[in-house]
Amino acid sequence: MESQISFPQVVERGAGMDVHRDTVVVTVMGTGIITETRTFTTYTNDLRSLSSWLKSFAITHLSIESTGVYWKPVFNILNDEFEILLVNARHVKNIPGHKTDKKDSRWLAKLLLSGLLKASFVPPNEIRNLRDLTRYRKKLVQNATAERNRFERVLQDANFKLSNVISDIFGKTGTLLITALLQGNNNFEELLALCHGAIKKKKDILKESLEGKLTDHHKFMLETIRLSIENINYRIAKIDNETALLCSQYSTEIELLKTIPGVNSISAAAMIAEIGVDMNKFPTVQHLASWAGVCPGNNESAGKMRSSRITNGNQHLKPMLIECAWSATRVKDCYLRKKYESLLARRGKKRALVAVGHKMLNAAYFMIKYKVPYLELGYDYIDSRRKQSQVQSYIDKLKNLGIEVEITQAL
Repeated sequence: MESQISFPQVVERGAGMDVHRDTVVVTVMGTGIITETRTFTTYTNDLRSLSSWLKSFAITHLSIESTGVYWKPVFNILNDEFEILLVNARHVKNIPGHKTDKKDSRWLAKLLLSGLLKASFVPPNEIRNLRDLTRYRKKLVQNATAERNRFERVLQDANFKLSNVISDIFGKTGTLLITALLQGNNNFEELLALCHGAIKKKKDILKESLEGKLTDHHKFMLETIRLSIENINYRIAKIDNETALLCSQYSTEIELLKTIPGVNSISAAAMIAEIGVDMNKFPTVQHLASWAGVCPGNNESAGKMRSSRITNGNQHLKPMLIECAWSATRVKDCYLRKKYESLLARRGKKRALVAVGHKMLNAAYFMIKYKVPYLELGYDYIDSRRKQSQVQSYIDKLKNLGIEVEITQAL
């Protein structure tokens, strides 16, 4: 049976939509209308018919579950006509054991009318386009890394140990050596001439590393994988060009974000793609951190705090923040590096990196909102604050004992 839970009505007329790949189940509900449920296909013409049907009931608000990518075409077509609340599916679960598409749509409509739905963050279309590019670029970079690893495995299978001598076998020297080997050149002196000075000093071990057995199969695999890597790099370059065009309107925000240690133009663009440039969408910086999943969660029962591990959050923004945090820990005389070191022994590497990523996101929030550059506090800032706190603590203790003290800075 359907849930009989009743709530005070906030929205006069609304509709709940249970969206699937091929169909949309819609329930209209509200003051002065009879509750009705219909099923539409997700073809464009049928969605336009859905829009007309909703207008016939004077519907003003719609609620849609964020199911994969299937909500996007529905949202794009109906967004200009209605106020749409995109909601997290985990937040609108109905009574277990009574799940059907019609009941789901009715439950969404009931929650919508009662004002109990919390809308998910949906950035404007330009930001969504940028988001598609940055996410696809990340996937291509991962594919290129997988292909490079595969290339190295084939070399190892042929018993070539180039990676023992050359740090990057896809650099200039590595590329020249591998090309010569694929062309059948086994003359060590000619191969040595292709190397730069630092590698020439490793002449003996280089000679041993180039002694292998390169079969026709190995050559075919290496040439095929190399073509794949070149193709991926070509697509990455095209995406970078398109990203630069889209980012031209956000050049101010990107230049500001690049002042944060560990953030470059690529990560700045990715950050803009995920959080946008309108920080009013997030009431406070704490809301943004919670949405990103870089702050501790709350789990309290009977006065006892249970696990406070971070929440899932945005699965694209959070890894990027961790990468930037790792880069920031390698910057000398940097506050973020000192923050990482102060947490490392006590909380461990992973938690320390999340904390640094949290700091970076907090800074980005205010930098984008108020258009101000990053303020570098310096490597000694934490020690200075700790020293001041200790001094004040000792002064307070002496005052409680009835002793007045005068502080003089030591020379």
